[in-house]
Amino acid sequence: MSGVSPLHIITGPTAVGKTEVALAWAEKHDAEILSCDSVCVYRHMDIGSAKPNAEQQAHIRHHGIDLVEPTERYSVLQFITMARNAIAAAEARGKRILITGGSGFYLAAFFGPVTDEVPISDEIVAEVRELMRQGLPALLARLTALENGPLPAWLDVQNPIRVAKALERRLATDRDLNSLRDEFLSLRGPFADHSLTFDLLERPDPELRLRISQRTEAMLRDGLIEEASYLLSLKLNPELASSRAVGYRATMDWLAEGRKVALDGLAERINLDTWALVRKQHKWFKRLGLAKDGSHS
Repeated sequence: MSGVSPLHIITGPTAVGKTEVALAWAEKHDAEILSCDSVCVYRHMDIGSAKPNAEQQAHIRHHGIDLVEPTERYSVLQFITMARNAIAAAEARGKRILITGGSGFYLAAFFGPVTDEVPISDEIVAEVRELMRQGLPALLARLTALENGPLPAWLDVQNPIRVAKALERRLATDRDLNSLRDEFLSLRGPFADHSLTFDLLERPDPELRLRISQRTEAMLRDGLIEEASYLLSLKLNPELASSRAVGYRATMDWLAEGRKVALDGLAERINLDTWALVRKQHKWFKRLGLAKDGSHS
């Protein structure tokens, strides 16, 4: 059975209601749940990540939650390794696996390759991190000089992490970005042996905006500020995903600035940041070819 069990994905934008639907699906199909959420991997980040609560996790076995401290890095390669182990363990128990979450880069691992095997030396990592500290323009300038021409249209030049990764591979191989991408796209995905179905949950924009606003109010009431205060005390490296997580980043800034604006102002910023995340998620869903009929196009 190992390596050929079918996988089902329930995804959609943040606040659309994935948790409730996933729990019902898992109970109906005798499945375990694999979280595909890049914030749920962190301990002590429960309220702001809308993590399944203790009762829900006790009712249905969950994987991919509370794996590392907020001060640690967690890569997509670690996620893939964890997911493979979780799937194998569920298979051994005679269970199906349901993947649920909206983190695009993790989600992409189920549809094709997301990592390559290009070795990156410590020297190159150090050089690129120094450029990251100088800002996105420094990264782009270095990469543009190496390419000796315009950067490829497929590269998200507004995303410093993507630009940094591209620069690392350009420096490590001395090959242009298009040839590196062509080679990458020829790789098999880490879950290519599994058949895949999915449900893409959606709601009209006004309804989703209302749900986001209601959820923000509940998070601020139920402990987001206390969680953000704890994260602030850790003096997190700004490169860490935990320090940039939607909701937490705004609340940490609000605390660091001495709560200069009213709580309503903080809620409004969180709502705006969350809606920006929704737009980014929709781009991921489109890029992955998710279709309404539940098949991968």
